[in-house]
Amino acid sequence: MKIATFNINNVNSRLANLLAWLKTSSPDVACLQELKADDRAFPAQALRDIGYHAVWSGERAWNGVAILARDGEPIVTQRMLPGDPKDKQSRYIEAAVRGMIIGCLYLPNGNPQPGPKFTYKLAWFERLQAHAKTLLKQKVPVMLAGDYNVVPTAGDIYETTSYDDNALVQPESRRAYAKLLAQGWTDALRTMHPTQADLFTYWGYLRNRWPRNAGLRLDHILLSPDLAPKLKAAGVDKWVRGEPGASDHAPVWVELSDKRAVRRAPLSGGSGSPSRGPSPRRRRASR
Repeated sequence: MKIATFNINNVNSRLANLLAWLKTSSPDVACLQELKADDRAFPAQALRDIGYHAVWSGERAWNGVAILARDGEPIVTQRMLPGDPKDKQSRYIEAAVRGMIIGCLYLPNGNPQPGPKFTYKLAWFERLQAHAKTLLKQKVPVMLAGDYNVVPTAGDIYETTSYDDNALVQPESRRAYAKLLAQGWTDALRTMHPTQADLFTYWGYLRNRWPRNAGLRLDHILLSPDLAPKLKAAGVDKWVRGEPGASDHAPVWVELSDKRAVRRAPLSGGSGSPSRGPSPRRRRASR
């Protein structure tokens, strides 16, 4: 089974890109973020026409998340991240899909920091940690996939100092991600590519970052302990970022076997330590 996550960065403006990727990559399940469309504007029929059922939580102009699935409609279990009934931003949706629970998330960016947006990011992370712990207690296979808006380690970003003050790389953000892994979750992409230095999922539009491969790893798929042994492959559909009118993110995917499989040493935080990416490289100023 192939499951993917993709920050589409406006589902209607990039519908052609999305449909082309779905037809080419053929994931069984796909999580989408940054729909930038309210519920009525979500292109459900266009997705249904190519074989995908969908559940979504939209928001006009900002945010928005969705879960797509072939061969059966996802059954929604959560439409908002628990823990703050006052938070109405559409950043989390969760569904039962093909024998597992999948949470699709769009974690707050947090910039500028310090400030209220960064405070909101860390509070949202705490709510995610609490809900993730609750999910693990249910003893069912769980996947948490999406745009986490955090660069886990210094090895998950191109050589630069231009992001030093960015919320994506702050120690508090990285500690929050590491604390999530410490519950026992496996970072699927890094587990399958433990030493790859340019394992990027995001390339900003400015400063010629895509042609220079000046990227960051922001999009992650986390697997629960009973799902992780089935991990057999993971990757990034980098070609999608190079298409005309592309999102600034590329899809991330995992393949799971139907049987228990021997996997590579997981980068879960079972010991309480942060995940290890490639050894940090000597950093130079961005051109």
